[in-house]
Amino acid sequence: MSTYFPSGKGLAENRKWFVVDAKGKTVGRLATEVARILSGKNNPAYTPFLDMGDHVVVINARHALFKGSKNDQKVYRYHTLYPGGLRETSVKDMFATKPERVIELAVKG
Repeated sequence: MSTYFPSGKGLAENRKWFVVDAKGKTVGRLATEVARILSGKNNPAYTPFLDMGDHVVVINARHALFKGSKNDQKVYRYHTLYPGGLRETSVKDMFATKPERVIELAVKG
């Protein structure tokens, strides 16, 4: 008996669009759900070496939640590549300006 391996043909045309509502959901659980859809693991014919992921649109990102004291203590850092260029932004500030960026960073890991 031979093993079935799906070919990469026609995968781009068969991608579905998912709309995920972030209202009232914790950011970590939401990121796990979105990452699973993007990687294609929700598909029964999932194959690790093929890009079988679907498209995801997250709505109401501003209403996602952090549990506990993460809203006050969690900090995102990036470097500008200049000396002394380490920049920090708290979750509270980032939610006020760019709530979609918080979801993106959580999904990317």
